[in-house]
Parts: sequence; structure tokens; C-alpha cells
Amino acid sequence: MKTLSLDGIWQLTYFPEGDHDIHGGADLDRLKDCTIEAQVPGNVELDLVRAGRLAEPFVGANILRLAAYEHYEWWYRREFVTPESEPGHRPVLQFEGVDCFAGIILNGKTLGHIENMLIPKVFDVTGTLRPPGERNELVICIQPAVRTAAQVPPDPNTHALPANFESLCVRKAAHMYGWDIAPRAVSAGIWRSVKLQFHGPITLGDPYYSTRQADERRALLAVHWHLRFLPGETDWRGCELRFTGSCGESRFEHVVPCRFAAGATEIAIESPRLWWPKGYGEPNLYEVTCQLVHDGKVLDERTDRVGLRTLELIRTDTTTRERPGEFLFKVNGTPILVKGSNWVPADAFHSRDAERVPKILALFDDLGCNMLRCWGGGVYEDQPFYDFCDAHGILVWQDFCMACARYPQDEAFLAVMREEAESVVRKLRNHPCIALWAGDNECDEASLWSGRLDPNANRITREVLPQVVRRCDPWRPYLPSSPYMAPEVFASGDHSLMPEDHLWGPRDYYKSRYYTETTAHFISEIGYHGCPSIESLKQFLSPDKLWPWQGNDEWRIHAADTWPQPGPYAYRIELMAKQIRELFGVEPKNLEDFVLASQISQAEAKKFFVEMVRLRKWRMTGVLWWNVMDCWPQFSDAIVDYYFRRKLAYLYLKRVQQPACIMVGEPENWHCRVVLGNDGRQAVSGRFAIRDADSDAVLLDGAAEAGPNENRALGAVPVSRGHQRLFLIEWELNGEKGHNHYLLGAPPFDLSRYKAWLPRLVPFAVTDLVQRGS
Repeated sequence: MKTLSLDGIWQLTYFPEGDHDIHGGADLDRLKDCTIEAQVPGNVELDLVRAGRLAEPFVGANILRLAAYEHYEWWYRREFVTPESEPGHRPVLQFEGVDCFAGIILNGKTLGHIENMLIPKVFDVTGTLRPPGERNELVICIQPAVRTAAQVPPDPNTHALPANFESLCVRKAAHMYGWDIAPRAVSAGIWRSVKLQFHGPITLGDPYYSTRQADERRALLAVHWHLRFLPGETDWRGCELRFTGSCGESRFEHVVPCRFAAGATEIAIESPRLWWPKGYGEPNLYEVTCQLVHDGKVLDERTDRVGLRTLELIRTDTTTRERPGEFLFKVNGTPILVKGSNWVPADAFHSRDAERVPKILALFDDLGCNMLRCWGGGVYEDQPFYDFCDAHGILVWQDFCMACARYPQDEAFLAVMREEAESVVRKLRNHPCIALWAGDNECDEASLWSGRLDPNANRITREVLPQVVRRCDPWRPYLPSSPYMAPEVFASGDHSLMPEDHLWGPRDYYKSRYYTETTAHFISEIGYHGCPSIESLKQFLSPDKLWPWQGNDEWRIHAADTWPQPGPYAYRIELMAKQIRELFGVEPKNLEDFVLASQISQAEAKKFFVEMVRLRKWRMTGVLWWNVMDCWPQFSDAIVDYYFRRKLAYLYLKRVQQPACIMVGEPENWHCRVVLGNDGRQAVSGRFAIRDADSDAVLLDGAAEAGPNENRALGAVPVSRGHQRLFLIEWELNGEKGHNHYLLGAPPFDLSRYKAWLPRLVPFAVTDLVQRGS
């Protein structure tokens, strides 16, 4: 397929909506004062910054300046020369992502409109594209999303967070309207690539690969295929499909005659190399090439990386202490103890995602995450994201892009969601990393806001999306919402019945009963605040706004309460201070100690959340804590700030997410039990020792071993709940050394005493942690 990239420098003309009546390029030529160079892919705000017409939005209170641009029109324009192509090939313009309401004009002719930021759009330009060697003018007019939303009268059965009502009918990343993890930046732009492509008379459609059987002896790979051809083309009956695949020494070949324009086949693979999640085996991938051949000539071909694996989600609608339900992932028949995090937008301006995504995913990999959850308030990530997860054994829980709202239920919106879901599922379904399609984020819970409505009447998540998944990807699990409120849960009003839950609650002491007495099997959101390092604070706060936090508008804005006056998220700085006071009894009076105390409280909390799940294996089966990375500079639950500086929690979580980890439980009967958790398919054995951090006395040591996928008790340490102590845990298992620790006692702890312990816990100076990030 011949492809011409149209990425690069375009011309961008901008003005308040309605100020000018534009009919073509000549009208734009007269508006030189409001025309600048634009980068594609790009966002209009970033172009304004590069042109010197807008201050860096992420510094100080500058994010507030973006509000005025919500009411602007944005006119992109560029010229290109039509390249040579094969006779009979069909030219199409493909837009991978345009944000959001855009008219597409080629050589003065309107090709159509784009009304969804989240999915690609293709236009056939046969008859409009000029002959080879001649110049073409492409114009894209983006109208304000807020104006379009204002023209749609809301139905009373819809509801949203305070700043997000106007987002409900707009297929645009929800966080852009303002969220507690992201600024309000209702952006616009051509945020993904633009291409001119030439399709041949007969081409391959996207084959669908699914694993029907997978064990060490034999795998069965099913392939659904179809051909695409131009009108009047009938020569496909003489074609055949040739499949070749290889993974190391494992290889296969398979040929299918094309008697029809579509079909299915099964490929048996002996002694296959299976795909496994991180910690459970290698994420083996077969490179599978499908060629469309006619009379010995290859007409079209494509290569996919295919993982041979089966995946099940075994779940019940409800659970109780007396009659426990289930929420358990199995891969290749093996139960998986999930340890991972939530994926939030890589950047508040999504044209920068491509450069940031690989670095952020490397953090997930380094942390030992075997699953991430693509949160529904962002965008659908592009193919390289899922390629990385495929190659590194990171399972992906994929939300459809809806969050924290009651969305419209009219037929027109249902049709929009059906089109979006089909596009996304067909694009991503061949990735072995995708473990689950989930209808949305917290929309079932939003059904209870401002009047109690039954979430099971939500036609988007109960009709449209499951129908799309069953039709386009029938061998992958679907969950209506996260967390899902089944009919019995709604009828009873008892949220503790939900097997999968988001544990936010009061966000008080991290060992409070709210956390420790949860009945959920799987925790898909749970978090705790941590302050960025001082070097990062200096990068996004004005010098006179560094300290104190009280009454500080820039701390509030970067909370992210991005309104001129205190809004719905202003509480989050006080929350961070309260969590410090909860652990240490007092709030530090200087910035250095405040940063340190905040990062300690976050690190201890998140470490405890993971251990809480691991120690209750298999009653609990997974935790996806919130979150690894920020999409802009802010105070948040992230353990790495926007500038890639790590907080203390990064180190603590990396240690406790190792496949084999020794942990200490909470006191019972004057003792703390010691457990070796082995989340892998191989037995582990070695030795361990637990020491007191103050005296260095050995409290417990000896041999340690655990079978595959097993928790094994190693003994107990005598304790008193009235003491405050730090236990240092060291081990060597199967030749690999590991470390962990346990903080005994009830708060308040003495910050100076914890400071004295830190050199035993971290391999760097405490000043490095506070000033520059670990």
C-alpha cells in the first residue's frame, strides 16, 4: 500500500467563533495576523506557545488562560503534491485523530465531517484528488466543542461531575473538561497522523486471530479473514491465503484457497510457545504473516504479532463473607494474582502522547506490573502501546471511554457509541495483552448521583457494548462497568456485595477498617497522595508560591482545581496534609519535611494495599493502585510526577510487587505472621532473615520455600500492638536477593525517627528524595 504522510508543518488560522466568514483559502490568506505555523500531530495550545502567543500552560496559574480559547475556530491548511500510484488503486485520506468537530475540505470540496476525537476517520478522495504531480490544498476547520455541546438540550436522566456536563454528548476525552487528575484544557487539533493512502483492487481485510486451545503440547489458532475489493472486481476467486508463523524454533505454514470473499480456518501448532503475563512465564509472540496470492503474485500482505494464550475471567455478580463470590483471571488455565496500576492520560495534550508513552510503560514494566487498566476518562491508546504490553507480558484492562457520568440514552448517541466501539475493538482485538473490555469507569456508581436510577437500564453498557464485543471479539470477557453494580446490588443498596470495587472512601489512615475489612476480591482503584520533589515544585510553581500551601492558589490549581476560584477539587491539598497528620500526628512547618512526610505516608500506604491483597490470596485476587504517572505537573496519587521524577512509593511498590516476596502481616494474638508469597509457576526456595531496624537483632530467620502460585507461612514474630518498630526483611530465593520492610504500631509515628530509619530502607540520600526525586 503506497502511503504519503501529511504530518509536519501546516498553517493554522484562529479567531473567536463567528468573527470571520471563511469560504476558502483566499479568505484565510487575508488573516495573516492570526495565522501561525502548526505542527501535525499537534494541539493548538502548543502551537500558540511555540509562536510566542501563549505562556507555558503548565506553569503557575497559566492553565487558566486556556478558557478563552474554548470559543475559537481553528483552520488548518497545507498543500501537497499527488504522488504516482499504480493504475486502478483507490486514494483515501486517513485521519488517525482529529479533535473534534471538524469539516474536511480538499481542493475546495467538502469531503465530510469528523465528530469523534477518539477513533480514526477515512475519506475516499477518488475524483477529488488531483492527478499525479499536481498540487492539492487540504483545509480542516475545527469548530468549538463547547458550542456544539451547548446546542444539544440535556435530558434529565443524564448527570456528570460539576465541570463535565458539556462533555456528555461530545466524543472527546472526558478529562479535558477538568478532573481531579487533569486540568481543564478543552483543546483542539489534529492530534494524530494524517495519511494519503492508495488501496489496490483486492486487499486483505483485518484478520482476526483467537486462541481456541493452548497447552504445552498443542495450540489451536483460529483465523477469521475477509477480502476487500473495489466495485466490479471479481477476480478474488483465484486467490489463496498463505499464513506463515514463527516464534524462535517453533514454526508453522498454512494455506487457504479463497473460494469466497470471507472465511475462517484453524491452524494447529504442535509444542507451541505460549504467551504468559509477567511473572508467570515468557510473553512469547509469533510473527504471523498473511499473504494474499494470485497466480503466484503477492497482491497484499500484513504481519501481526500473535500470542497463543487462553484467558478467562471467572466472576460472580455478588459476594459476601459467608458466601464468597469470585473475580479471578486465568491465563492458560493458571490463576493470576494481579498486581498493577491504572493508566491515565500520558499528557493533558494528547499530541505528546506518542513521545511519552514508551517511557511511562517502561516504568510499569520496571515496577513489575502484570496488568494495567486503561481508565475510561482518557483516550484509546495507539498500536505501539499494546505492542509494548504484548512484548512485556502486561495484561490490559480496557475501559471504553466513558467515566463518572450518566451518558445520553437517545438513539443517535447509541449509534455513535456503537460505531466507536466497533472501530476500537476491531483495531485492538488481536493483541494478546487485552484481558478485558469494560463498559466504563464508575458510571454505574454515577447512576446514584442526583436521584437514584438503575444502572442496569443503561443501554450503552447493557446492550450496545456487549453486542459489539460479542460480535467482534466473542472470546474475550466483557464487564458492564467498573465497578459493576449488578441488579441484586442495586436492589439491596449494599455496595459491599460487589466482587470488584474502587476503594476511595474517606481516604483516612491506610490501615483503617474501610480498607482492611473490604469484602471485594479485586480492587481496581485505590490510592493515596504524595507530594512531588522540590525540584519539580520549582519547575511548575512561581518562586513566591513554593510555600506555604495554605491559601496558595497555585498549589490549589495544581491539585488540579483549575478554576479562578476554589472549585470541586480544592480539598485535595488539605487531604494530603491530613494524611500526613494522620501518620505523624503533626504537620511539618517547612517544605522539605512536608514533602518527605507526604511521600512516606504515600509509600507506606500503597505498599500496605498491595501486601493486603497478597496476604489474602486467593480470597483477594488483584489490585490496580492509582496511579503511576501524572499527565501534567500536580499534587496527586501518582508515584512519578510529570517530569519523570520518582517518589518514595516507587521503590516500595517495586519491592512488594516482585513475583516472590516475603511479607509481614498485621498483629494477631501477640504475633505477626511472616508469609512468602510466590506469584509464579515455579517453586522458590532459599533463606530469609528479619531484623529490628534499631537494634539489628534477628527476630526470625531460616529456610524459605513455596510451591508454584502459593503463599507459604514461614513463622511469626512476637510483638505488642503498643510498640512502634521497623522490621527489615531480606531474602535470597532461587539465587535472587530481595528486600522488604514492615512498620509495626499505630500512629502517630515520630518523623525524626522515621528519618533515622530511611538510610536502611533506601539506597540513596534522603535529600535526593526530597529535592530531586529518587
